[in-house]
Amino acid sequence: MHGVRLWRGQPTELCAVAGITTISRRSFLIMSAAALAACREKDEVLKITGMTMGTQYNVIAIAPNRQVQKPAVVAAIETALAEVNAQMSNWDPASEISRINAAGSETIQLSPALAHVLEGADSVHRASDGRFDVTVGPLIDLWGFGAGTTQPHVPADAEITAAMARTGQSRVLDIQGATLRKSGPEAGIYLSAIGKGHGVDRVAEAVRGFGITDFMVEIGGDLYTSGRNADGTAWQIGIENPVAGNRSVYRVAEVSDLGMATSGDYRNYFESDGTRYSHIIDPATGRPILHDTVSATVLTDSAMLADAWATAMLVLGRARGLEIAETEGLAVAFIDRTGDTFTTTESSRFAALQA
Repeated sequence: MHGVRLWRGQPTELCAVAGITTISRRSFLIMSAAALAACREKDEVLKITGMTMGTQYNVIAIAPNRQVQKPAVVAAIETALAEVNAQMSNWDPASEISRINAAGSETIQLSPALAHVLEGADSVHRASDGRFDVTVGPLIDLWGFGAGTTQPHVPADAEITAAMARTGQSRVLDIQGATLRKSGPEAGIYLSAIGKGHGVDRVAEAVRGFGITDFMVEIGGDLYTSGRNADGTAWQIGIENPVAGNRSVYRVAEVSDLGMATSGDYRNYFESDGTRYSHIIDPATGRPILHDTVSATVLTDSAMLADAWATAMLVLGRARGLEIAETEGLAVAFIDRTGDTFTTTESSRFAALQA
């Protein structure tokens, strides 16, 4: 499982903070295990970390009355992650999604987990004016942000048009419950913007299986929190400063029993003829976004949906994104850049959660 990648691009821009902190090399901030353990002497704080999906995962779990054995929790987490990779890794040619991508236009029976993920992807696609799209891989590759050896560059208009002919989730995919039919063998599914969040949810489910109700799970920046941290307060999650090379906290959000994800355009980009092109591709144009919104953070019931909606909201930008957030009742915080100045705009749901 280790080293098998699921996602493309850079880690999302979240860090967890809670009182006394230590800073890992990934700028993921967590309270040190010793400091946490001092807060609730009867409980044990389990701090588990490892590699998955080409990135790092972190779990902090407060085991009540020291009755949970850490090796058993680690084994359950690793099993859950192995299952996710076996189903959804675009980097594993034997995975379920890779087999589907290699198939033709026949009707395909999906595993329950993959059906769940694609159902979520379909719901976000339809509600976001099509701006969340799991078929956008050919465009990501074309611009040089994919897994191939192509360097980032501005492709010709004809190349963009050709790539767009192979994309369009509602056009090239027919998702009907537990079955899928592609328009043809050229259609592919790339789960980089939803699969990692689903992995977080699967790990959270594994941790709950031990009767643990206070925990945080994070994979490459996508996370889910449950209950309270070790000092009995809400988990404190930092949203990263949206400046390339600046790994500091821009603001802190309180998160309990919610998934959270941030998508930003400032980590993975290139410049050409004075224009900055990020890895965030708008499926409607086939080109990187060029609006002023540089970061979108979403809080919702699952990390999977937070992951997908964060991407959709960044592609949409603040103006249209805020309209959809209010219609859908989503908790979203946008950060816009004007020159060297940043402005934050929150949906009413996000503001209510932080009140």
